[in-house]
Amino acid sequence: MSNKAVIYSKPGEVEVKDIGYPDLVLRDGPGVNPLNVGRKCNHGVILKVITTNICGSDQHMVRGRTTAPSGLVLGHEITGEVVEVGSDVEFIKKGDIVSVPFNIACGRCVNCRQQDTHICLNVNPDRPGSAYGYVDMGGWVGGQSEYVMVPYADFQLLKFPDREQALDKIMDLTMLSDIFPTGYHGAVSAGVKMGSTVYVAGAGPVGLAAAHSAQLLGAAVVIVGDLNEERLAQARSFGCETVNLREHDNLGEQIAEILGVPEVDCAIDAVGFEASGHGQNAGEAPATVLNSIMEVTKAGGRLGIPGLYVTGDPGAVDKDAKEGTLKIRFGLGFAKAHHFVTGQTPVMRYNRDLMRAILSGRAQIAKAVNATLISIDEAPDGYKKFDGGASRKYVIDPHGMVRDRAQFTASATVN
Repeated sequence: MSNKAVIYSKPGEVEVKDIGYPDLVLRDGPGVNPLNVGRKCNHGVILKVITTNICGSDQHMVRGRTTAPSGLVLGHEITGEVVEVGSDVEFIKKGDIVSVPFNIACGRCVNCRQQDTHICLNVNPDRPGSAYGYVDMGGWVGGQSEYVMVPYADFQLLKFPDREQALDKIMDLTMLSDIFPTGYHGAVSAGVKMGSTVYVAGAGPVGLAAAHSAQLLGAAVVIVGDLNEERLAQARSFGCETVNLREHDNLGEQIAEILGVPEVDCAIDAVGFEASGHGQNAGEAPATVLNSIMEVTKAGGRLGIPGLYVTGDPGAVDKDAKEGTLKIRFGLGFAKAHHFVTGQTPVMRYNRDLMRAILSGRAQIAKAVNATLISIDEAPDGYKKFDGGASRKYVIDPHGMVRDRAQFTASATVN
């Protein structure tokens, strides 16, 4: 059986190739840690992928800003239907529609038992934590494909309670694998509560998810900053205030124009290491966001940092940044007694509650991030448009299931 997948080929390019149907063993391939080769996964399942999303984290690899090898299968945001179960799987059944947390977790180590599934000790021989289709994360095959193997199924998979309801809400539910929990984690880590004033750096999909999450948590005012006016317009579409940092290089002054004071209660970094300086002619400055959110967050405030920072960046602007050493004003953070939270999001800590918010109609995450459906063959073009600044969250529909269902529903409504 064929299995088309999106492959990183070289900086600036992805392509769609047949990688072969998966089985319940982690085979050798691009990016697979030698110590993981041949790992048997009778605790896993094979999914027919219903939706899989393009993430900003994928773009870092595609731009050549990591050590990702050519041929790496991309994709860590996966929603699918179970079509095969391993002999050690007890509670997940064929036909279940499930969301896959992007962090791979065994459920057995001390970190998993503490809900720190983002730093599982047993899935990546190099260091704690793993993810599908990502560089230096153990080599688990990515899910921007027609079929994918998912290990530790009983522990990891979030089963949707009703198949038809799930398919009706699939454009929202597909965000549960990463972007919605990641944005929500940023807001929770920043201490957002009823009446908070919040600054979100970055109006990409994670920033928009963080902004929507801040609203769900009761924020009084959410301000989103970005260099891209199209993305800022998307933030305004669901009630956020915005600051165009290409036109204004003093963030505090712009916040003061909105709030009357040049500070917020808390802030979220949804940009990461490829940050740009503020103003018309500013170039890349990887510590810009971290320093600016310290400047505008009140003393005693909290900073949520879901934006990605790496230990190896071959395209960095200086020698220090190539190894993740940035010029951060840590003394400022110390003086203001800021609380920092960094690292991958422990998706399983949040995804069930966020699923309920979606199914009840409380959360409108697909609308907030401008979810846009594409076929797997359109994925290379989707990557280019996303990298060009399109204010969209591209959702790949590998089998055409979502498209066909939408067309059938539209036809039935007309008739």
